[in-house]
Amino acid sequence: MIERLLSPVLLLACLVTLLLTCLLGSTPLPMERVVSALFGGGDAADRLVVWSIRLPRGLAAFLVGATLGISGAALQGLLRNPLAEPGVLGVSASASLVAVFSLYYGLVAFSPWVLPVAAIIGALVATALLTLAAIRTQSVVTLILIGVGLSSFAGALMSLMMNLAPNPFSLTEMINWMLGSVANRSFSEIGFVAPFMILGVAILLLTRRGLSALTLGEEAANGIGLNLRNQRIFTVLGAGLATGASVALAGAIGFVGIVAPHIIRPFVGHDPARSLFPSALLAGLILMVADIFVRILPSQTELKLGVVAALIGAPAFVWIAMQRRTGHD
Repeated sequence: MIERLLSPVLLLACLVTLLLTCLLGSTPLPMERVVSALFGGGDAADRLVVWSIRLPRGLAAFLVGATLGISGAALQGLLRNPLAEPGVLGVSASASLVAVFSLYYGLVAFSPWVLPVAAIIGALVATALLTLAAIRTQSVVTLILIGVGLSSFAGALMSLMMNLAPNPFSLTEMINWMLGSVANRSFSEIGFVAPFMILGVAILLLTRRGLSALTLGEEAANGIGLNLRNQRIFTVLGAGLATGASVALAGAIGFVGIVAPHIIRPFVGHDPARSLFPSALLAGLILMVADIFVRILPSQTELKLGVVAALIGAPAFVWIAMQRRTGHD
């Protein structure tokens, strides 16, 4: 009963929260003015605020959260580890590395599209490397170790570029990107990354039966006809595309891909296949709520979404790890 209501309730909560993103901000707007602006009426200034600033920002937060949530749920099913998340395979770090590279060398001066294109290229390169690793290795542990090494190497290169930043402005831009934010996002930017998100999510949904089979163990799954190599390849590919697109849109945002699937798992009988869609909805909801908090918090400098997500997610990560350690997961 709870599982049947889970996705509809989460979807309704997401729609209500998306409406709240249009209502709330540094200057709150009354409901009637927001509704009028959404349907093309009302004051021109209200339409500008709703359609050009608040609605695309809220939608971007939802899409980023949803792609990270579904990627985290799929990777946790593949690796059979509740601590797995999109960043564990190094895709997020690689996407961020190439984006920071474009900032370091001033390539963004040529076009505002250079940054998201760079992030997606970085994600695709990392995904290609991980896909090759998934083809060659028979061990999930080896795949994780390759991802951790890739993430560490990318992080070291980003630190090196920040250390050698030619001027304070470049350093500020690099730090802002690495902290993660959906401020000032537009529908055109969302439209640019949407095909990569859709493709990645579609691939992950197609792998869901294999994720269910893996709950029995690799040997049992192989015995009932699951092609383990293809399962690894397509799960990594789908997660890589979806995660790269989210990094291209919002920068590096962590932990939501761990927390949302962990909350959902008990409601779906610990079946990773049935957790994919609810995890996406919950992660999108979490990021939208976090972004609303970022906007209404009275401070001179707006907090970055990635910072707030980490403040929420890091303690949850420690709690999940402790539960697993004591055998309660």
